[in-house]
Amino acid sequence: MAIDKDSHLVSRLEVVDTGRRRRWSDEEKLRIVMESLSGPRLTSMTARRHGLSRSQLLSWRKAFREGQLGGVAGFVPAIVAPEAPRESAGAEPCRFEILTGNGRRVIVDGAVNVEALVRIVRGLERLP
Repeated sequence: MAIDKDSHLVSRLEVVDTGRRRRWSDEEKLRIVMESLSGPRLTSMTARRHGLSRSQLLSWRKAFREGQLGGVAGFVPAIVAPEAPRESAGAEPCRFEILTGNGRRVIVDGAVNVEALVRIVRGLERLP
């Protein structure tokens, strides 16, 4: 058997090239995810530009929505506008609509307990 005789010839095996596997820092991942979210239908184009597979970018986007990528990823910019004058004394109390990073919507009135609301929104962000 030639296999038995040749087995002693290889005493050391060294891998020189590790292939396409790369390590991305959280900052790089966050920058790429934000680029892919900057406009409609940019996922595939952004993935190609950075040498990623589309599925890899989609998994980073999911981690971003769940708050597992880049720190305070679950928050979005808010615009604070002055309250409009009410037309009548019997008008509806003011209501706020909050859209979480993972697409859930919470509607509350102006008299909401802020600490309780923060706990609720954080809990909703953790849900799959």
